[in-house]
Amino acid sequence: MNLLLLHPAEISAGCALIAGRRAEHIRSVHRAVRGDRLRAGIIDGSIGSAEVLEDNGETIRLSYHPGDQIPPTALPLKLVIALPRPKMVNRLLQAVAAMGVKQLVFINSWRVEKSYWNSPQLSDENIREQLLLGLEQGVDTVLPEVTLEPRFKPFVEDRLSDFCADTLRLVAHPSGTAPCPVALQQPATLAIGPEGGFIDYEIELLQTQGFTAVTLGARILRVETAVVALISRLYPA
Repeated sequence: MNLLLLHPAEISAGCALIAGRRAEHIRSVHRAVRGDRLRAGIIDGSIGSAEVLEDNGETIRLSYHPGDQIPPTALPLKLVIALPRPKMVNRLLQAVAAMGVKQLVFINSWRVEKSYWNSPQLSDENIREQLLLGLEQGVDTVLPEVTLEPRFKPFVEDRLSDFCADTLRLVAHPSGTAPCPVALQQPATLAIGPEGGFIDYEIELLQTQGFTAVTLGARILRVETAVVALISRLYPA
């Protein structure tokens, strides 16, 4: 945890009382004691610091000191990703949030198993928790927006164009013929299929919406690996 994130509702009279995962991390990893200061920020706000006032072993009381540091600039990238296997969802959400992506849509695909959409990893509570973990890692405070679209064709035909308006439209595909661009200077929307890629019909439907099929090369990567590789290529630090 490189940044302690606090919800505005947790702060009263300049103090916050935290428990659970965050308190245990401060206690066991940072080994913070009374008087120590930690980098802290308000969710969707600025970054300041928090001073440890008291730790009773269950809860930690902090005083929050606002700062004028703003969160890192968001990437000008929107992601459209075929819903991966449930065990990948958490890692993917954390990675996306840590890297500065602020809009993500999980969509259906012919190769996505229907049972995936019933996964507890897609609950609002879990999605928010994983995004917060990613923000803590990336020292960011602005929560990404995650949308679920379990019907591929209606989303692509009726809503995708508005979602990716005024952006370069790319779809990563194992058999794409164009190399993935490097160091873009413009906003983009990137679509990524499931393991094995989108089927031909889905690629054709995306192409009717202005998407160009691009490739990273001959190697086929897992979804979570491909996401990080593609983001790093499109918008290198």
